[in-house]
Amino acid sequence: MDQINVLDRSLKMTTPGGESTVICRSFATQSSTSSLNKFKFPAKYPPSTVHFGAKAAPFLTPPFALPPTSDNYSNVGLCGRRGLIFLSVTLPFLFPSQEYVKDFNVEAEELRDPDYVLIKDEIRKVLSKGKAAGVLRLVFHDAGTFELRDNSGGMNGSITYELERPENKGLKKSLKIIEKAKNVVDERQSVSWADMIAVAGAEAVSICGGPDIPVRLGRLDSLTPDPEGKLPEESLDAPSLKKCFQTKGFSTQELVALSGAHTLGSKGFGSPIEFDNSYYKILLESPLSSAGMSSMVGLPSDRALVEDDECLRWITKYANDQALFFEDFKNVYIKLVNSGARWKSS
Repeated sequence: MDQINVLDRSLKMTTPGGESTVICRSFATQSSTSSLNKFKFPAKYPPSTVHFGAKAAPFLTPPFALPPTSDNYSNVGLCGRRGLIFLSVTLPFLFPSQEYVKDFNVEAEELRDPDYVLIKDEIRKVLSKGKAAGVLRLVFHDAGTFELRDNSGGMNGSITYELERPENKGLKKSLKIIEKAKNVVDERQSVSWADMIAVAGAEAVSICGGPDIPVRLGRLDSLTPDPEGKLPEESLDAPSLKKCFQTKGFSTQELVALSGAHTLGSKGFGSPIEFDNSYYKILLESPLSSAGMSSMVGLPSDRALVEDDECLRWITKYANDQALFFEDFKNVYIKLVNSGARWKSS
């Protein structure tokens, strides 16, 4: 349970003349014991401290640098504008958070990391545009089991145990493609299936003309399959889809952005090997009903999106602005492959 402590301390600045000025009488800090969990492997594996769930976005001012809204902490009002600026700028350095600092440089570090470069290079040697759709589907079926309620499932490589399930039909070929690259990488540095699949999906998007997506490394593989029945069903209508994605921590906008991945493959949304915004354009060009749109185009869930006003607003935005779609897809893909991930301790 989160605990909020109010520190009744005077924070002072000394002027060149030697005078001390109180800039803030008290401030609130929020600490949480729920953000760090320990995951224990069987005895043959070394114990590892890991973090569950998607990482908090970097560049945000830490909670304790912001004034609380509750009247119970009215003393914080003694902090003037200068005091708040001072706190927001200095406190992250006075009380550094390892995760906050680590996430700040994730993209730059990953792009230069030799292991990351090796993984990308080996994936590109075995991955063609014609195979990209299947690899991207593999990502969705591994990460799509995530449930926000109990932090279960997610991007954990458990798909390797789940290939015989009906919903995963055809994914063995995609996994074998990635396995070729993984075998080469493992000769130099052991890499998890979860990391390989996450990076492979990003590369599938990139080689087909989509955005470059940096992927953080360090996921741990699950030792067991995820429970069945966790993937969104293809037959869901729009309200059910929205509710399903909410249980996984995704908004309606993120649902629509992720659905744009169906532009790849043989679902009838433009070129099967070009990642662009054709998915949204074709949804708008077709009759706005699941009954009117050809059953040869997309999944029932794709055709259902246009019947929902909120989904339709985002479909229209992405149809008219491919750059916006690319940016939003990149962000939600990163969120997807971090959802539920268990991370190696650094």
